[in-house]
Amino acid sequence: MKGAWLAVAALLAGCATGPFASPSAQMLARADRLAADGEYRSAITAYDAYLAEYAESANAPRARARRDAVASVLTNREELGRLQVELARLREELTKRESDLARVRQEAERLRADLERLKQIDLQLERRK
Repeated sequence: MKGAWLAVAALLAGCATGPFASPSAQMLARADRLAADGEYRSAITAYDAYLAEYAESANAPRARARRDAVASVLTNREELGRLQVELARLREELTKRESDLARVRQEAERLRADLERLKQIDLQLERRK
């Protein structure tokens, strides 16, 4: 995850803004700031707005790449969350099955002991005859 964040930070580096920057540069810088602050959904919306208005600008390819990188980070985070929930569910299920297995082993031991007692009784009955 850290590698993905570094990739996004590298893509976002170098965006020049200032009080005299053009509206398109300010718009792109805002999207970059949102992404850098971890506000991924808002950043995607801001990149989409920039691309809708400035699709033919020189910065459009970089904006598309940044948008795609942020979308990828967001998708990966959502997938990670889903996988963590699934892992917790599987661990809970494993614990239950281990408990069931322990009960079955105890029952098997009890049945073995019962079988041994029956064998002993059978041997005693055979000797009496």
